[in-house]
Amino acid sequence: MTSNLKTMMLLALLSGIIIVLGGALGGKGGIIIAFALSLIMNVGSYWYSDKIVLRMYGAQEVGPHDAPMLHQIVEELAYKANIPKPRICVIPEQAPNAFATGRDPEHGVVAVTQGIMQLLSTEELKGVLAHEIGHITNRDILIQSVAGVMASAIVSIANFMQFAAIFGFAGGDDEEGSNPFAALLLAFVAPIAASLIQFAISRSREYLADDTGAQLSGNPLYLASALEKLNAYSQQVPMQHGGEATAHMFIVNPFSGANMAKLFSTHPPIEERVSRLRNMAHR
Repeated sequence: MTSNLKTMMLLALLSGIIIVLGGALGGKGGIIIAFALSLIMNVGSYWYSDKIVLRMYGAQEVGPHDAPMLHQIVEELAYKANIPKPRICVIPEQAPNAFATGRDPEHGVVAVTQGIMQLLSTEELKGVLAHEIGHITNRDILIQSVAGVMASAIVSIANFMQFAAIFGFAGGDDEEGSNPFAALLLAFVAPIAASLIQFAISRSREYLADDTGAQLSGNPLYLASALEKLNAYSQQVPMQHGGEATAHMFIVNPFSGANMAKLFSTHPPIEERVSRLRNMAHR
């Protein structure tokens, strides 16, 4: 119930941002269009957000013959977590990272990059996969996927508004009085608002997934060691596809070396996460 309530609240907040953007861009007509768009996106993001995000990163599903080690680890962890075995996808990226998606544990998907499989040991990879299984077990995956899809839409609309305002095509109906400056300002503020919403829902869930993952893997040091490696390499090798709107889904921020990512980081500091895991190991 808590997860469903948070998902509905998130959809309402992000839908509200889209409607406000529509009003600034096209007045009353823009509000109507934006309202219809938000309804379509609410339905679409609930049922298809996982497919949208996977396609965004070019993730391809792999079978047991293609990645036997991955399947063996995920099957073991899913059994311990008492959930159906998630589908497994590989992202053709050298940036080492991973995320989970799907609308519920029965439709869970774990996605890993090629880079993470090359970088981590078997034990470290088990720690990462246990963290992602933790997200599925804790039912974080729907709200994370929905947030990514809706925030991506807001960023796209805001980018269009910036272009429209600069060239005088935004600000409402003529009879209402055009205000391109207000539309331009809103176009800059809206993505920040979407980021803050993601910020509010994501950080605490990462700690919980770390705790669950440590229990499932049987050794908190597996994940602690993996996080240290991922943190170092992700800053050197950023993700080539996707964008900040879906950064909260990954185990570490895939764009942490870019622009103002740290200012609105959706992830707790790696140092704090590692410290917590090492303390767990010594209890």
